[in-house]
Amino acid sequence: MVITEVRIKLVEENNERLQAFCSVTFDNAFVVRDLKIIEGTKGYFVAMPSRKLTDRCGGCGCKNHLRARFCNSCGHKLDENRAFRDADGRAKLHADIAHPINSACREVVQTAVIKAYTDEREKAKMPGYVCTYDEYDAGEDFDGYAGVAADMSRGSAVRAHAGHGPTARGTHMHANEMPAGDRRDDFGSGVFN
Repeated sequence: MVITEVRIKLVEENNERLQAFCSVTFDNAFVVRDLKIIEGTKGYFVAMPSRKLTDRCGGCGCKNHLRARFCNSCGHKLDENRAFRDADGRAKLHADIAHPINSACREVVQTAVIKAYTDEREKAKMPGYVCTYDEYDAGEDFDGYAGVAADMSRGSAVRAHAGHGPTARGTHMHANEMPAGDRRDDFGSGVFN
């Protein structure tokens, strides 16, 4: 797998550690967003996109972040030591959404991202600088899910990512909106194999 594009969004606020957000495109076909470039004690490193871990209240069953001391729904006092702890005793509060599974892959991604970050910082010093990070969803030429679904159902190669145009992120097509040959009338309509 080859990294074909890295887009950087510099953090404008004077943040001590967080320097930028970035997205990485692999093989002109797959994008991973919301990686963070952090300035650590030994230099810059890349933090993978993650989500906060939660658990359920023993009283009402409502989900709460692991740092919560009281339930957001019923106010029940929660056990402060309920988070899993690593070998150093630190609570694990986040889980990676996407991440490399070996150190060689992590090094490739981190090297490409840090290089793109330093290049972007230099570009930002130039007059007329414009960040390109947010251009993925700015109406680029992309025919939405219908074209991709049709290509997949015919066994064709899928096109490179180029934004979602007017289609809102996270939406699915109703079966009636699909071309007649692609309609599915059973459970999971809109999902293609």
